[in-house]
Amino acid sequence: MSDFIFTSESVTEGHPDKICDQISDAVLDALLTEDPESRVACETVVNTGLCLLTGEITSKAKLDYIKLVRDVIKKIGYEGSKAGGFDANSCAVLVALDEQSPDISQGVNEADDMKDDLENNTGAGDQGIMFGYACDETPEMMPLPISLAHRLAIRLAKVRHEKVLNYLLPDGKTQVSIDYKDGIPVSINTILISTQHTAEVDGITNEEEIRKRIEEDLWINVVLPATEDLKIKPNSQNTRFLVNPTGKFVVGGPQGDAGLTGRKIIVDTYGGYARHGGGAFSGKDPTKVDRSAAYAARYVAKSIVKAKLAKKAEVQLSYAIGVAKPISILIETFGTGVISQANLTELIKNNFDLRPAAIIKEFDLKNLPKKMGGEFFKKTASYGHFGRNDLNLPWENVEDKAKQLIEEAKVFV
Repeated sequence: MSDFIFTSESVTEGHPDKICDQISDAVLDALLTEDPESRVACETVVNTGLCLLTGEITSKAKLDYIKLVRDVIKKIGYEGSKAGGFDANSCAVLVALDEQSPDISQGVNEADDMKDDLENNTGAGDQGIMFGYACDETPEMMPLPISLAHRLAIRLAKVRHEKVLNYLLPDGKTQVSIDYKDGIPVSINTILISTQHTAEVDGITNEEEIRKRIEEDLWINVVLPATEDLKIKPNSQNTRFLVNPTGKFVVGGPQGDAGLTGRKIIVDTYGGYARHGGGAFSGKDPTKVDRSAAYAARYVAKSIVKAKLAKKAEVQLSYAIGVAKPISILIETFGTGVISQANLTELIKNNFDLRPAAIIKEFDLKNLPKKMGGEFFKKTASYGHFGRNDLNLPWENVEDKAKQLIEEAKVFV
């Protein structure tokens, strides 16, 4: 399959599921800021006029959960006349939080395989599999379809917040289809943007006229600025451009659809271009390997590609609850590796400590919220956890590790 079209999507921070991700991670940030040892598994549900917090939390921190939730919703843009049935100031906020199970806590506090290692004896917070991926398609080493979908979603939110297009409302989705030839991206086949908007646009009330107006505005104010620095650019002749294909998108956000934490895991990662273990990130403290080990797997894969040991790299890690060391490590380079799979696996084992406590220490995951002024994980909760040039994410900083791999790989070449 050397010639094909691949499609990925992104969503704005006003999408119902992404509202939930941001609230869950805002709770995590606030708890870790006050108590870095907090154990958090916070789920959020939103619907018309309602936000429910549920899950398990064990922490010494004391939070005003209701105020925190309202602040997040307000910052996204659901407030006042444009709230659309979900106003930060009037929506009901219900809190139903329990403490972490003592059975889980016991395994996390003292790993079954690390009882003699007091510094790094944290066991995995759950069993499961995690994948990390990197490729050389973009400077940030992400697949081009998801990279472009995120660019468009970020720009769409930007022109709304800055009131460049004052009829835009918070909910929105983007989708990008890329033409590949011989496995290399060559052109942008299709761009799709669905964006919530007011019922009337600058005095226009006809649905088809509104749709055409939005299409023209988005091409000029979103698509072209978001792609102006790319080698592969869209053009009005060859790139199909679809906007609000149903005709209108007035009812949106939690009024249009219920939202739930962890329901956009493909948007959060690689846009479907790589495999996914199934575990969501948001609302989970770093002892949950769904989050921390997925970050570590990306770190490993990106280091390998940065070191030019492969053009593509997918890393799978597996864990058992209460056990620190990964049960298995798998590296796949899709025929692009310059050394064997066995040698790459040896490099990984020799250069990356993939025990949960070691990952937490390497990336300083428990302390980052406080160091970042109380907001770190929430920033990852929209527009992806990987390849972010706008955030200083420790798992994306692979320069030193890549140099280390280059030196050690010389014995295999």
